[in-house]
Amino acid sequence: MTITSERPELSSLAQQYAADGFVLVKGLLSKEEAGYYRQRGHDLLARLNRGDDPTWGAARDMADAPTKLQHLHDAQFYDAEFSKLLVDPRFTDVAAAVMGVEDVQLHHTKLFVKPPENGSPFPLHQDHPFFPHTYHRVGAAIFHFDDAPVEKGCVRIIPGSHKDGPREHSPEGSYHLTEPGFDAATPQPAEAGDVLFFTYLTVHGSGVNTSNEPRTTWLIQYRDPSDPPTVKTHDWSLGQGMMLRGVDPTGRSAV
Repeated sequence: MTITSERPELSSLAQQYAADGFVLVKGLLSKEEAGYYRQRGHDLLARLNRGDDPTWGAARDMADAPTKLQHLHDAQFYDAEFSKLLVDPRFTDVAAAVMGVEDVQLHHTKLFVKPPENGSPFPLHQDHPFFPHTYHRVGAAIFHFDDAPVEKGCVRIIPGSHKDGPREHSPEGSYHLTEPGFDAATPQPAEAGDVLFFTYLTVHGSGVNTSNEPRTTWLIQYRDPSDPPTVKTHDWSLGQGMMLRGVDPTGRSAV
């Protein structure tokens, strides 16, 4: 479900999130703010000029021709404007509400740009296999810095899929699901300024950008600091453990 409001009631967001495993918050950022971050993200990628392409091997069969993807882990360590967004209460209050907690801790961030005409897709998957946690109080927020209609390869989600818990993934070409098929997921088209929140158990993916414009998003993965990881992974992510809201009652952030 899409919730439209300048500042949605957090209880309503939490209820929808619990039922569907996701919620799309319309206009969390203004169009001007979204455009500002879009430009800073593109400028940052151009300045760093990295040639790596993080397209999953498992995505090759989803397109008729080779695709491309630009990305940057932890943009907040390269541009302070992204640090400000990490602790913006408009974001952190929603993240806390949908998890049903007071404290929100950073796991990692990724800036993504799907280039026009052949921007890489992502097969259906859960985020859980990449960094499993004990109580599954881990979520993601995708900030849309420009419009993301279906033809731009918007996110697709299977509503309610989080209720079945962790699923068995194929590790070949990055963790992905072989069932259900990609067409079983519902497109979640978004506008610049919208933010999509979902649990790390929600089955999701995204399509190929076949439009003539890039699709620009910033992914923030966050967690309840009281939910310990079950395996040692993603330790290379800069800033992991940073408190975005509240405090870490476990003291692990300072270790």
